[in-house]
Parts: sequence; C-alpha cells; structure tokens
Amino acid sequence: MVLHAFAPKETGTRAKPAATTLLAWTRLLRAADLASQHCANTLRCAGLPPPEWYEVLLTLERVGPQRPRDLQTALATEQYALSRLLDRMVKAGLVQRSPCPDDGRGHTLDLTEAGRAMRAAMWPVYAEAIEAALGARVDDESRAALAGLLAPLAERVDA
Repeated sequence: MVLHAFAPKETGTRAKPAATTLLAWTRLLRAADLASQHCANTLRCAGLPPPEWYEVLLTLERVGPQRPRDLQTALATEQYALSRLLDRMVKAGLVQRSPCPDDGRGHTLDLTEAGRAMRAAMWPVYAEAIEAALGARVDDESRAALAGLLAPLAERVDA
C-alpha cells in the first residue's frame, strides 16, 4: 500500500521532495506493487513458486555457484530475507548448499536439476504475467523511455 502522495506540512531545514517527486514516487511504488502482485498471483495460480524464487534460480543458472553474500549483492535483497528464502528453496530441493572450497566456514549455493527444471517451467508463465502487467499496457516507445528513466533508479543510493 502506498500512502506517500501528499507530504504533511512541516517546518524545518531538511530537504523536502518536490510535489512532482512525490507523485512520481507514489506512482513508481504503486506500479511496482501491482505488477509484482499480478506476477505472484499468476505464478501461484499455475501452482508455481513466487517471483523471488525465479530470480534466485535464474541468477544461479546464469552465474553458477555463489556464496550467499554474492547472491545477496546480485539480487539487492536483505540478508535475513534471502536466508529464509534459501532455506525454503533448499528444503524444496531446488538449491543445494555445498562447503565453500576457499573457506571451510562458508558454503556455496548452486542449482539442482530440479531447480533448473523449475526455472524453465516458471518462465513461460512469468513471461506472460510480465507481458500482461507491462508489455500489453504500454507501447514500445514508452517502454523504452520508461527503461531509460528507471536506469539511474536501479542503482543503490549512496548514503
């Protein structure tokens, strides 16, 4: 739920976002929430895991075995959330943990054959959901413009 459309009246010297910044922020969050919910619901109705699982499976498929911290960086997710997600994926037999050859205390994560099969099974359904949420609703030119506008926002903000 997004409730940032209007800023409360405040006094003080902190920088305040312009009205257009707040409007863009609200629409960005709402669009992301609705698209994510649509994709998650579509996958769930097909009896498939949520999009977060797909992102882990795809990343491991593309780059190979990863240490959890490297996977965390690649996915831009919080450690605690990723840890719980990975526990569920290991339990489901989609990801396996192996001792790290460079560090006896750590481990690496890799796809199992079941994980590869699940990623392949998820993609057609996920692709259709993405198309319905974005592709079918916005023309090619606008999608290209949107991708360009979002590019700088897809990088971490330095504190």
